[in-house]
Amino acid sequence: MGHIYAILLALAAAQGPTAALSSDRGSGAVMKSYRPRGGIARMIYDKQKADERLRVYDKTQWYKVDETRIREDLRNLWVPLGVGANNDEPDEAASVFLEKSAERSDSLLLQTWHSFAKSALSWFISRTSINGLLGRGSMHVFSSDQFKKLMTASKYSGSWNSLLDLGAGDGATTSHIAHLFSNVYATEISPPMRWTLARRGFTVLDVDNWHKEVSSFDVILCLNLLDRCDKPNTLLRRLKSTLSPGGRLVVAIVLPFSPYVEVGERNDHKPSEYLPIKGNGLEGQIASLIDRVFSPLGLKCLAWSKLPYLCEGDLGQAFYFLDDVVFVLEAEDQQAYCPADNTGSKSDNETANYVQEL
Repeated sequence: MGHIYAILLALAAAQGPTAALSSDRGSGAVMKSYRPRGGIARMIYDKQKADERLRVYDKTQWYKVDETRIREDLRNLWVPLGVGANNDEPDEAASVFLEKSAERSDSLLLQTWHSFAKSALSWFISRTSINGLLGRGSMHVFSSDQFKKLMTASKYSGSWNSLLDLGAGDGATTSHIAHLFSNVYATEISPPMRWTLARRGFTVLDVDNWHKEVSSFDVILCLNLLDRCDKPNTLLRRLKSTLSPGGRLVVAIVLPFSPYVEVGERNDHKPSEYLPIKGNGLEGQIASLIDRVFSPLGLKCLAWSKLPYLCEGDLGQAFYFLDDVVFVLEAEDQQAYCPADNTGSKSDNETANYVQEL
C-alpha cells in the first residue's frame, strides 16, 4: 500500500489534519492520533485501518471448527483443508488470490473507475452483470488440491468425464479444477458472466434447462447458491436426479444460514421454499443441514470441511470473507422420513410460522 500512503500524506498536507490528544495517566505518555478531515483522505485512511485489521486477523480460524460442538459421527467425516503443521493456514491458491485482490484494491485509479461505472450502470443491469463487465468481484472457494482431498475423502471412484458448476460466476473456482475433467459445463444468469465462462472454454448451459441439455454429470458443484435460490429444495432434487451413478454433489453454503433471494416469487428477497435449518452458530447448524435438508432428499454426506469464501476487495478494504462449509454428497435411495418439517413440504400453519420468522 505504499502509493496509498503517499496519496494519503499528500492529501493530509493539502487539507490539513485534525489531531486528537489523549493522555495515558499511568505512563504519563501523550498519544497523538491522526484523523483526516477531507473526504478522499478519510476514505483512504479508513481503508488503511480496515486492511490493517485484515492483516492481523487470525486466518487459522478460517479452517477450524469447535469440535466439542460437532456430533461424533460427523467429526469422523471432517476433512481439514488448511496447510501447515496444524492444517489451518491458507494454501498457495488462497494466498495468491489474497495478494492479487490487495493489489487491485490498492489501485486508486482502478477502484475509482469501478465505483463510477457501478454507479452509472446500476440503473440498467444487476450488480453481478456489472462485475462481469468490469472484470471484478471474483470469488475463491477451494483450490485443486483441496478439491481432490475432498473427493478422496469421499472415496470417489467414478468417472472424471463431466463437471457442472451451477451459478459459476466468472468461473474462477471452476478453473481450479477444470483440468481434472474431460468436459466442463457451467450455468450463470448474468450475460457478461456467461461470456466470461465461454471465453474460459466452458460449455455454458441454459440457466433453466441445463438438466435437459445434458442427461447426467459425474460431479456437480453448487457453491454458495442454496442461500440465494428461490426454490432450494427443488434445486437439490434436480441435482440429485442428474448425478451419474456414483457421482458426487459438492455443496458450499455460508453458515450461519441467512437466505437472500435477489429475484423470486415473493418479491421480498426471501425464498419461496423453506430449508428447515436450525441451531446456533456455524457448528450448531451443520448437523441440522445434514439431518433436515440433505438426508430427507436422499443425499448422503460423505465428507465435509470449512473454508473461507473469499471475495475481491474494493476501496473499502483489500478483500472480504465469509465462513463456508463444504459438503460432499452422494445420491442414495429415498428413505422414509416421518417428521413433516424434515420434508421441505410444510403445512399452511408451518408456512405461516416460517413467514413470520423471516
